[in-house]
Parts: sequence; structure tokens; C-alpha cells
Amino acid sequence: MPIADSVILGEGVEIFQPELVNLYGCRVGDGARIGAFVEIQTNASVGARCKISSHSFICEGVVIEDEVFVGHGVMFINDRSPRATNPDGSLQTEADWQVEPTCVRRTASIGSNATILSGVTIGEGALVGAGAVVTRDVPDFAIVAGSPARIIGDVRKRNHSVRSRLTGGNPRRRGAGTSGV
Repeated sequence: MPIADSVILGEGVEIFQPELVNLYGCRVGDGARIGAFVEIQTNASVGARCKISSHSFICEGVVIEDEVFVGHGVMFINDRSPRATNPDGSLQTEADWQVEPTCVRRTASIGSNATILSGVTIGEGALVGAGAVVTRDVPDFAIVAGSPARIIGDVRKRNHSVRSRLTGGNPRRRGAGTSGV
């Protein structure tokens, strides 16, 4: 079964094609939406009201807080020095490496095909551009793009005019311009 018994699913979680996901040993918060071909590994967690788009990989050690958007094909990495074997030539096991935790703070957005290296924190409300390679921490509300990702703007400045246009000037109106998984 693609969704293991070890998975803790919150209330109202939507998994659009449960036969096409691989979830095990993870936690998914209330109201989260999970697309097809997503893998979420042991000891990873996805917060409430998140959207995880298709073909994304969330590995052990990744914590995604509430209301985060993860675009299509996003890859998280939990080891900066991966090796198949030890110096003596023996195959590595879980005992031969240590997970480097990664955190995505609340309301951040990660564009399609981004790669997030281990040990970084993506700040609250930050925006990671499509195809970016995040190699270091992203400050709260920063817009980053490129390989390696560099700061190119501030979400608070960029979104003000867009938010006003979509909400008719009411910053409390939410949901305009959203799409399904």
C-alpha cells in the first residue's frame, strides 16, 4: 500500500491519487493536499493547509510548517556528502550518516523543480523561484532565484500591488488566484 500504516494524517487531508504516492513514517497536517507521485519519508512532517504538488520528494529530516506551497518536482536533500560506500568499500547503511535537518517556515512558497539542500531554513513567507538551488538559509519574506539561489527581492514589496489588484484593495480577502494540485 502506498500510504503506510505508520503515516499520521490530519483531518481533511486530500491525497488526490493515493495509489500514486509513497508516504511512510511521516506526519501530514490538517487540510493538506498531496499530489500524485509524491514521496514523503520517515521523520518528515508537512504542516496544516499545505499544498505539495506532484512529483515532489520530501526526505527524512524535512519539516514543512503550515500553509506552505511546494511546486511540482521539488527535491529536498538530507545529506550534503552522500556516498554509496565507506572508506573500506563496504556499503553504507543508516548508521554511517547523519540526517541534516531542513525547515520550511510557514507560508513560504517553493517553485517547481527547485532543489533544497540539507541543513537550510527557508524563512517565513519566502518565495523560492522555479528551478532554484537553495544552498543556504533564505531570510523571511525574501525572493530567491538561480543556482545557487540568491536574493532578488522582498515578497512584501512585490506582492503589495498584486495583492491589492486581486483582492480589490482588501488585504484580508484570501484565495484569489489559487489553483488545484
